[in-house]
Amino acid sequence: MRMQRLNNYLIRLLLILGSLVAMLPIYMAVVNSFKTQGEMFQSFIALPTTLHWENYTDAFNKINLLGSSLNSAIVSILGIGGIVFCASLAGYKLSRTSGRLSNLIFFMFVASMLVPFHSIMIPLTRVAKGMGVQGSTYGLALIYIGLGVNMAIFLYHGFVKSIPRELEESAQIDGCNEFQTFFQIIFPLLLPITVTIAILDFLWIWNDFLLPLLMLTDVNRYTLILSTNMLFGEYNKEWPLILSSLVLTAIPVILIYAFFQKFIMEGIAEGAVKG
Repeated sequence: MRMQRLNNYLIRLLLILGSLVAMLPIYMAVVNSFKTQGEMFQSFIALPTTLHWENYTDAFNKINLLGSSLNSAIVSILGIGGIVFCASLAGYKLSRTSGRLSNLIFFMFVASMLVPFHSIMIPLTRVAKGMGVQGSTYGLALIYIGLGVNMAIFLYHGFVKSIPRELEESAQIDGCNEFQTFFQIIFPLLLPITVTIAILDFLWIWNDFLLPLLMLTDVNRYTLILSTNMLFGEYNKEWPLILSSLVLTAIPVILIYAFFQKFIMEGIAEGAVKG
């Protein structure tokens, strides 16, 4: 009994230490965002002697926070909507269709998750330029749909298997066609995994830097992360402004992840294990 309690205390201590280590970069970013550059270089850990709120107002203006946030929101909403729509239909159909062809298509989607992005980014930019979508936020969202459906199909495929087929048979007896059965009966039952996919893809698209850097050429269409990168000069780096902009960029992600964390863990577990 004593050994079990000791083990529990040790586990809790390790979890607390791990949490503190994970929180240290966030603490340093927030604390140093309120300092001057000279004060920050004196000590990265110490609290600021005076809160310099002007760092946030300057960062707000220099990265065009409202415009960049709108661009990021457009790309995220269109990308997530396309991923959910395409992947839910494909995952449902592949899960309910037996046969070698269905298994082969599903295997190809799963195998594509193993392909590193860096190996396809140059061909991807050429294809995007050939299609005339390079430099467009809508084209960027289209590329995110293509890159994100594989994981979503994998999760939907596993989750659909937990839904009884009797529900579809009852809907067909009532006169529903296949699309009506899916959108009226099946899709509402996919809410847990849909929320999981939407939040994970939001975290990915909102925080992504490399793909917008490759695709967007107009400063007015920059996403929030890409606009923040403009603060990094070749010879001058205004670290308090950079940290302030990073804090502003991270706030929506932290709030959404904290609010939907329960759905994310449940959805991943159900979608992967039941597959």
